[in-house]
Amino acid sequence: MRIIVGISGATGVIFGIRILELLKQVNVETHLVMSPWATANVPFETSYTVKEIEQIADFNYSYKDQAAKISSGSFRVDGMIVAPCSMKSLASIRMGLADNLLARAADVMLKERKKLLLMTRETPLNTIHLENMLELSRMGAIIFPPMPAFYNHPQNLDDMVNHIAFRALDQFGIDMSEAKRWEGMKPKKQEDL
Repeated sequence: MRIIVGISGATGVIFGIRILELLKQVNVETHLVMSPWATANVPFETSYTVKEIEQIADFNYSYKDQAAKISSGSFRVDGMIVAPCSMKSLASIRMGLADNLLARAADVMLKERKKLLLMTRETPLNTIHLENMLELSRMGAIIFPPMPAFYNHPQNLDDMVNHIAFRALDQFGIDMSEAKRWEGMKPKKQEDL
């Protein structure tokens, strides 16, 4: 399996990093492209360096490299995850601007009918954001805001990040054994039945 991971300039670069780490654990080939604002966010939000993140990926590309192999539909991949996906990147993907490698690779996913998961990061959402998400959903993209779950009793932020990353990988048929799954509500007492 081969997946492109895009990391754009919204807050939440840890989601893209964790997805890269998990894909490495299950031997999925990864192709990384980071926007300039993503690289600017890395030291503010994490203890990673950009170089360390690039080393997690099997291949990485300059945001400006429109000739990279991931810019062509003839380069076979199974899909792309943009985590996080800024509203700027979302708008660019929706309009088909393909003015940088992240947007071009996403455009290729749409034209080739490959999985494209956009981990959209913004709140509150305005009408433009919602319309962009709706149109991309109609085009086949998976709109995947990183919503926390509380049924699995997260103990810390790392648990929440992992749960969201596991759920994103579920969309690609990648089952992480450490993922806590919903097992239904179990009554506390017999009379609760």
